[in-house]
Parts: sequence; C-alpha cells; structure tokens
Amino acid sequence: MLICITVAALCAALPPVEPPQVGPPPGLRKLMDTPMRDPSICLGPGGTYYLTGTSEPFWGFNNEAGIRVWKSRDRVTWEPLGTVWRYGESPWHKPFLEAKKPLWAPEIHYLKGTFWLTYSMPGWDGTAKTSGSGLLRSTSGKPEGPYVDMHPDERLGDEIDASLFQDDDGKVYFVWHSGKIARMKPDMTGFAEPYQWLRAGSSDPDPAHHSSLCAGIFGKDSFDHVGYEGMFLAKARGRYYLICSDQFEGRYSCAVATSRSLYGPYSPRYEAIPHGGHSALFRDTKGKWWSTYFGPPNDERPCELPVEFTRDGTLRPAAKS
Repeated sequence: MLICITVAALCAALPPVEPPQVGPPPGLRKLMDTPMRDPSICLGPGGTYYLTGTSEPFWGFNNEAGIRVWKSRDRVTWEPLGTVWRYGESPWHKPFLEAKKPLWAPEIHYLKGTFWLTYSMPGWDGTAKTSGSGLLRSTSGKPEGPYVDMHPDERLGDEIDASLFQDDDGKVYFVWHSGKIARMKPDMTGFAEPYQWLRAGSSDPDPAHHSSLCAGIFGKDSFDHVGYEGMFLAKARGRYYLICSDQFEGRYSCAVATSRSLYGPYSPRYEAIPHGGHSALFRDTKGKWWSTYFGPPNDERPCELPVEFTRDGTLRPAAKS
C-alpha cells in the first residue's frame, strides 16, 4: 500500500503532458501577400535571404509562372527576381508537359558556391508512380540563374517533394517524398549510392494521424513512416531532424523524428508544428532557427515561424520570437 501511495504521489507531481498547440503558433509572421504553397528560404552570401515556393494555379498548369525567386535583406521587404526557370527542355519532362502537369515545391539552397533548386511534378498519367523530381544548378552562381538541369535524361527522384541536405563533412544528399535519401556524387550529377528509406522508430496506427495516402507508402497495415510527403532534413545540436507532412485530426502538419545518426534509427514521430505541413527550416544571420509556413490563419501565403530545440531534442514553435 505504501508503495502504491508513493507511486501515485510521484505521478501526481509530474507536470501534465500538454497537447500540441493547434491555434496560430506564437511569433508567426506573414512575409508577403503573394499566394504560395510549400515556401522555402535559404540564407545566401552577404546575409541575403532567398525565397521560392509553388506558384498558382497550385493544382493546374503553372509553368507560365514556373519557379519564381525573391530576395530580402531583412525578411520584411522582398524584391522579386522573377521567373528563373520553367520546365520542358529536359527529355524526361516531355510527358509532364504534354499532360500540362504543375511544377510543385521548388526549394532553394546555397552550397558549393552557387544556388541550387529542387523541383517536382505529379504523375503525368494521373498516378503517383510516374511523378518525379529533379535538381537545378545556377551556372552563374547567382540566384536568378541561368539554371541547368543536373539529370536531364531521366527523373532524379521517383516521387515528389525533393530537397537537399549537406552534412557537416560536406557530403550532399538528395531527399524526397516521405523518407527517401541518397548521397549525391561530388559533381552533383546523380546518386553515388542506391537510395534508402528513413523511417520512424515506431508505428502510429491511429487513423486520425494519417492521410488517406499513407497506406500506399509501406502498405495499409504499416505506419512507421514520418509522413506521406514534404520531406526535409536538418541537423541541430548533434541531431538529425527528419521532417515530413501528415494529417493529424484534419490538420496538415509538420511531423518530426530525430536521430543521432543520419541513416537512423530514428525516434517515434510527433506532431511538431500543427498546421505547418510542408515546412522547411533555415537559420538567420544570428544562427537562430526558423520554419517556413503557409497554413492558417494566413492560408497559402508564405510565412515564417521561430522554432526551438528543447533540451531533449524536441523541435517545436519557439515560446518567444
């Protein structure tokens, strides 16, 4: 009896587990009133920030807008650099162009002394199996290009939502879809290894925590993926943060799993940023971490959100901006 009372007392003394915040996160700030999904920001030379994302019409043929880029010194006033690239010239683009498929989720990165853009298109035949993603390099070293397709003859990634990750040793990885990763060749013209899957450390079978597309990843009874799209990889304080998007009780949210090793094992996933689906992290000139965001209340407008890493490694919206 004494032991039971003692355990009960200890449990009562523990702080309550707080559910994830589901309203507008603190510090959320809209960057511009231009419609955009899947915003991506990188810090370039001289302390200048660069922004891109999916252009309207989001679900229709948006190749007239193509990939547009903006720049800013203070992330308050953004100067448009215009359309820097449209798809269609690479041989693997032909069926997508004929089917008038949209270009989705471009990301901008600065590494190896120049700018890079990842891009993707949904399946030209209406199925996910023909979707694809690619990689562009600025031949001038400038964010406005011109850009060359690094893998023009065939898609580089066999799904959508591609990103780049450079580790501390300088090696660069192409990451995409819901957990696929492959190290790039030093010249960035293709993969140096077969791709691998990164998975969460446990299964989350709750149907309220998944999109209807999740059953198509590892099978209808397998739920150890981090999300079903929007993959992004970051490293902070010695931990790798595997970020994907999934539906949590109707919220298109940012889900996260962490690891001390690039290829895992990764922790169980958790909803890190409610309504923050398909987000990308970046650091400012002072080293502070931020996440892009386009959810409510500023639906489909590019926003930024301060984020922080707790002592145990959890990623969450920052308590103070």
